[in-house]
Amino acid sequence: MNLALAITLIIVALILGLVGGFFAARQYMMKYLKDNPPINEQMLRMMMAQMGRKPSEKQVKQMMAQMNRVQEKPGKLK
Repeated sequence: MNLALAITLIIVALILGLVGGFFAARQYMMKYLKDNPPINEQMLRMMMAQMGRKPSEKQVKQMMAQMNRVQEKPGKLK
């Protein structure tokens, strides 16, 4: 009886650890990406310059706002 209880507790602890670890890692990555976005204004300017465009400040702000909107609602792409 004790062996079955021990095995059951080990399996339950393993499952709880996996679920808890998944959600903790997910929360960490979401916070990291919010604090350190993959593309910033300087990178956007550099990309547009490489494409042969000289973006105005208004264009850069519009594109950053659009990317932030998409990042806020990842399930709803228009």
